[in-house]
Amino acid sequence: MDIFDNNPDRAGRNSLKWGKYAGKDILPLWVADMDFRSPPEVIRVATEAAEFGNYGYGNCPDTLVECVCERSKSLYGWDLEKHWLVWLPGMVCALNVCCRAFEDSSQAITQVPIYPPFLSAPSNFGLSCTQVPMTLASDRYTIDFDALNELDTSPNDLFMLCHPHNPVGTAYRQAELQALAKWILNRELVLCSDEIHCDLLLEPNSRHQPMASLGPEIEGRTITLMAPSKTFNLPGFGCSFAIISNGELRRKFKRAMAGIVPDPPAMSFPLTESAFRSGEKWRLQLLDYLRGNRELALSRLREINGLIPYSPEATYLLWMDARKLPVPNPHQFFEEHGVGLSDGRDFGSPGFLRMNLGCARSLLEEALGRMNKACQSLT
Repeated sequence: MDIFDNNPDRAGRNSLKWGKYAGKDILPLWVADMDFRSPPEVIRVATEAAEFGNYGYGNCPDTLVECVCERSKSLYGWDLEKHWLVWLPGMVCALNVCCRAFEDSSQAITQVPIYPPFLSAPSNFGLSCTQVPMTLASDRYTIDFDALNELDTSPNDLFMLCHPHNPVGTAYRQAELQALAKWILNRELVLCSDEIHCDLLLEPNSRHQPMASLGPEIEGRTITLMAPSKTFNLPGFGCSFAIISNGELRRKFKRAMAGIVPDPPAMSFPLTESAFRSGEKWRLQLLDYLRGNRELALSRLREINGLIPYSPEATYLLWMDARKLPVPNPHQFFEEHGVGLSDGRDFGSPGFLRMNLGCARSLLEEALGRMNKACQSLT
């Protein structure tokens, strides 16, 4: 049996994902939280940390900082300096810190559909959020440069990028990134690049290109956000980091954190280092499994009239257009037929749905069967 087929039973375990539908026959394929066990070495380190018995405050060890720098060079070809790293307890927190740091800007710009905190974070600090719809090219979502060129911007406005993109699964190509970097530099904007899904590229032999690695000019205007949480299924341990080469930007970011953002929990540091140092074999196995889930989902969903699924190039999330279904609320419709998906309206796109593929194939097959049966009942 594949290691990703045999998952822990999360019902009754204070799981956000599974607790939402507690007591109901609804399969949870919504929040970006995989059902798989983390890598064995991570579990071993977590067990040792728990058995140690003292759960006081912790510091990020030098070995983890060195590990992040080594990993960046190995996987992305991006050389980091140790003092560029700023540690945070989560990615949503980091997005809000970016908006707080630039609350005096005229706007925050982002693309839609987009992960919901991109839409809510600016307003938390009185910053207007300018939403630019993505464009479809050969059934692939990408940047609409015509729409960007029509925007009125001011120097030091904030552009918030999701790269790879949640929820549509786009892994931006180098030419797209270079064109976006040129646009940002010409407008003198600041870039917040959320790259939390960067180690989940599904196309074989593909390599993530951090925006900041394109050159010193864009690097000096970029706050890059990364974490082990999505790749190694560690969201509950809250360990993320910002990479900021520009000293002035880094000081501004830290000032926005001051007094309100706690350090990551002590246990998260050894788990992160263990995942980064020992989890590569597991990560590659995960990617193979996710590719299989992707192909299964696409083949079944394409057979359902009224649904248009888009193949994710990255992440374990699949985006679909359900606007042609003859129902007033596709999200509610599928919930009523036993499948809990993410509602596109939360991402700025009513009528769309997001499906989490980070689950056992048998559960995915059951969910797809329920969706097919539900849609057949409409004819």
